[in-house]
Amino acid sequence: MSFTLMAVLTEVAAEHDLSLTQLRVLGILRDRQPTMAELATFTGLERSTISGLIDRAAHRGLVAKIADPRDGRSVRVTLTEFAAGLAREIAAAVGDRMAPLTGALTVAEQKRLTALLTKALNRSDP
Repeated sequence: MSFTLMAVLTEVAAEHDLSLTQLRVLGILRDRQPTMAELATFTGLERSTISGLIDRAAHRGLVAKIADPRDGRSVRVTLTEFAAGLAREIAAAVGDRMAPLTGALTVAEQKRLTALLTKALNRSDP
């Protein structure tokens, strides 16, 4: 399943002229506005790597860097309106391509799978 999902993510990212890492960052930013340090932790990348990645994404109009209102030394990253729409489009494309796999499950099995994956992910959050 992981190989299939990675292939789908890579394919969808390429169709939108994004790297897999850029796609991951868009996914992370869909529901949060992390600091650069938090984003480095989420991705497992060095801060210098994240800094370059975010600078390039900002240049493309995908993200904006905003001052952290609680800590003037920190910068938070947020999706632009364009990128938020792109993230929704990408999520729909990934869902469409994964549907044949999950479609083989009953509705109850799909709900159970979602519940189990959510539980597993929540237990591993930092």
